[in-house]
Amino acid sequence: MTTRFKTFARRKSKSRSDAPSFGFTSAELRTLRALKSPAGIQRFLDELPYNLSFTARSPQRVLRDRTASCLEGGIFAAAALRIIGFPPLIFDLEAEQDTDHVVAIFKVGRHWGAVAKSNFTGCRYREPVYRSLRELAMSYFNVYFNLRGERTLRRYSRPVNLARFDPLGWMTTGKPIWFIAEHLCEIPHIPLLTPPMEKRLTRVDPRTFRGEMVGHRKSRI
Repeated sequence: MTTRFKTFARRKSKSRSDAPSFGFTSAELRTLRALKSPAGIQRFLDELPYNLSFTARSPQRVLRDRTASCLEGGIFAAAALRIIGFPPLIFDLEAEQDTDHVVAIFKVGRHWGAVAKSNFTGCRYREPVYRSLRELAMSYFNVYFNLRGERTLRRYSRPVNLARFDPLGWMTTGKPIWFIAEHLCEIPHIPLLTPPMEKRLTRVDPRTFRGEMVGHRKSRI
């Protein structure tokens, strides 16, 4: 091993040992670091069954239970992004006559991308090619609909850095993390459409509807 490579290896080892664990075990940190990239985090989420229960698991609980809802998946993705070097950011997509969608967001250069867990095909990963958060939010518009086929996306929030919740142990607590969802409900959201635009909206066509429902899980209740 060359002297230069030894120096690099020592620095890398030291940086890993100095990095905060945020309450994760060593094995859990290895699992998260092995995801390596936003796309890797998305692949991990895609492999988890969609959680239809009304729960708010922490990222550590998602790792252990191996299931996630939209809320849990977005928050998990923010935690995983933090472990691999990104800020733990999320934003909220707000809908009418439909559920909201919580998305982890990241920036590469000047462009935004997203990682998300969804029960619908198209409301998941976004490559970091969007120049603004509005562009990113609008990329979900055409495939964001309810089971009546109505296009429902209306607003988006500013980014929320989940580091603000570090004193509450949001990454590894065994308690529900509804406080994050409550915060998203309280902050301002920015409209995507004007009232005339909303009135002119059409329903989703049957082919798009079927495509978005591939792999959709139905509640047994």
